[in-house]
Amino acid sequence: MLTFIGLGLYDEKDITVKGLEAVRNADVVYVEFYTSHLFGTSIERMEKFYGKKLILLSREDVEQNPEWLSRAKKENVVFLSGGDAMVATTHIDLRLRARDSGIECAIIHAPSILSAASGLSGLQNYRFGKSTTIPFPYTRNEKTIISEAPYDTVKMNRKNDLHTLVFLDIDREKGFMDIKKAASLLLEIEERRGEGILVNTLAVGIARAGSRSPTVHSDYLAKIRGHNFGGPLHILIIPASLHFIEAEALVKLCGAPREILI
Repeated sequence: MLTFIGLGLYDEKDITVKGLEAVRNADVVYVEFYTSHLFGTSIERMEKFYGKKLILLSREDVEQNPEWLSRAKKENVVFLSGGDAMVATTHIDLRLRARDSGIECAIIHAPSILSAASGLSGLQNYRFGKSTTIPFPYTRNEKTIISEAPYDTVKMNRKNDLHTLVFLDIDREKGFMDIKKAASLLLEIEERRGEGILVNTLAVGIARAGSRSPTVHSDYLAKIRGHNFGGPLHILIIPASLHFIEAEALVKLCGAPREILI
């Protein structure tokens, strides 16, 4: 039996009661932190709270060589990950591999940034379009490559009058991308292409969702780079047109310029 369990957004206590019971009843518990990360805790604190030894898996252990998966044929195995258990595409692939191997699976869901971003910002969740991720630039043939895919996603969503949730890259060597870097990359692409879709565009930045003191701030994309959001994890929202309640929420809850109420 393989049980996928979401850990929630910030620390060891975000897990659901149902998830905690499943962890404590497991024969072996694995966890991965490359798709997300719980900054309010540590492996040691999690083990103490859960009462269980955790085995940390690398990206390769999950995506390329999941040899540990075979244990679920005879044992009660739990697989932990940040956020909700099935938001990451790689976890769906893992579930399909288990199914093909005749392994029974179960899912225990948990809080996700997909819903938290809407709740913290006051933007209506049914008005979000396709989400995207801004990766760190990389060097190829001595040239710095900046992915334009996030810009294209924002462009498509704005054409359809939909908000865009923008995930920020997590890299083993470069660390955790922040809102300042993400906004700068989008504006650099804007300047290069000259399409003007981000001119006078609002943005909403969220840091440490799920903690007792998350930082949520809204301003124009060019100005939001100057706001101090503190430590990771960060996420960015590029809104489309605003319902009057959304505009009021951005001003009163996120410190957006009052002029957007006009």
